[in-house]
Amino acid sequence: MSNLETDDLKRSVQRLYQITIYGRWVVVVSCWLTLGSFGIWGLREEFSLWQEYLTFAAVRYGLAFNLVPSFCLAFCLGITAAVLLRQSIYFIRGGLSAPERRSLEKQVQKISATGPTHPLWKWVFRS
Repeated sequence: MSNLETDDLKRSVQRLYQITIYGRWVVVVSCWLTLGSFGIWGLREEFSLWQEYLTFAAVRYGLAFNLVPSFCLAFCLGITAAVLLRQSIYFIRGGLSAPERRSLEKQVQKISATGPTHPLWKWVFRS
């Protein structure tokens, strides 16, 4: 491969990685807007109790007797923590690991082979 081809590949891999990051954050925001708001709305009566008596027992029983809103909030917190952890690992390492880079390179090659009909083609191979 020539130097120009490797530079284009690196740029394409970086763009694909940025797209995946944006996609993860879109999922997190949409989770909070749907499930998170449902969970907070379901616990609205418990919030007034917690304002008066903020104890571990009040929080525990409030969450235990409202399982669906509790699971919604737990899922939102979990997915947010997972994305933040993934981002912090990327920053601590100073970039992508070798297996992640190879995987993204394979995805870029698949997108390139598919051509302009692929939904991500115009974002990965923009000039």
